[in-house]
Amino acid sequence: MSEKDDFDLRIFLPYLLNQAAEEASLSFQQVYKSRYGMLRTEWRVLFHLGIYGELTAKEIGTRAKMHKTKISRAVQKLAERRFLMRVRDATDRRSEKLSLTPQGRAAYEDLRTVAARHDAALTGRFSAADVERLREMLVALAEPSQASKG
Repeated sequence: MSEKDDFDLRIFLPYLLNQAAEEASLSFQQVYKSRYGMLRTEWRVLFHLGIYGELTAKEIGTRAKMHKTKISRAVQKLAERRFLMRVRDATDRRSEKLSLTPQGRAAYEDLRTVAARHDAALTGRFSAADVERLREMLVALAEPSQASKG
């Protein structure tokens, strides 16, 4: 192969976003893993319930863009640790309403404080205007686009 490939993976946006997300997540991951033995999907389910209150697993999946199997495993683990309650939906027996227990609420409050500090440390390297613009751009990228539908 004599032709030089000029594709630079290091600046390919999906790759770069993934690398940035992994790096940004590592120290926060150490906290929720060491304090509560949680995996990434578990803390995400915990935070959705902490922020939005009672939700179904399907609602969490839609909000968090997570596969239902991963959510199901996370819900099971959180229920085993008594961080959440599951109540069968009276109108749809196939569905369960999920909510945090007092123990789950305490874990959420603790991790929310750590998450806010972690966010401040990450964004502290940039100006307030840059942080605001970065958040706006990431929110726009997180929205489904017409390009992804084709």
